[in-house]
Amino acid sequence: MKLIVITSPAFIPDEAQIIAGLFCAGLDLLHLRKPDATVHEVRRLLCEIPVECRKRIVIHDFFSLQDEFSLGGIHLNSRHTEAPEGYQGLLSRACHSLEEVEATVARFDYVLMSPVYDSISKQGYRSGYSQEALRQAQAEGIINEKVIALGGISESNLSEIKSLGFGGAALLGDIWNRYRTWNDAEEALLHFRKLREPVSYTHLTLPTILRV
Repeated sequence: MKLIVITSPAFIPDEAQIIAGLFCAGLDLLHLRKPDATVHEVRRLLCEIPVECRKRIVIHDFFSLQDEFSLGGIHLNSRHTEAPEGYQGLLSRACHSLEEVEATVARFDYVLMSPVYDSISKQGYRSGYSQEALRQAQAEGIINEKVIALGGISESNLSEIKSLGFGGAALLGDIWNRYRTWNDAEEALLHFRKLREPVSYTHLTLPTILRV
């Protein structure tokens, strides 16, 4: 099952290094989302991320940086609803209802459907789906390998996400609530590796991870 991490909306200490560590620990894709940043701030962060990681980064909002840094894809949202003319790379978008997923998923490589569970990062942002509705959507083929679950994703519900037929899960609060400074990096990366099982990295120390 694909695992995606969405960046903290604010810049955090040693962000490029912790992103590189997540990729070394088995991260499939990173969604680079900084809604209140300037293009210059996001460019500066990208300059610090190792070149070999950039093909697995999907950019929100600042689409010009996709070509400049040879990023893996772009993500559409309510602020930017259309891909640049001639764009042919990886394309995703946000969906906030099963009806929206059904109507749009065929036009995208994948969609992020939220909130599947009560949000960890947004207080009061409650799940919009009952278990019955999710099971019915799975039976009807609405939830499939192109639909990524977002919202309240944690170790406790990843197995259920897989059983519901989602192609993957997108993490935000479950990762970044564990990381404030580089001193927290080892704990955050160990936690991510637990989510990445059955591939096990538990024997690696932090310096080893960052040398991979």
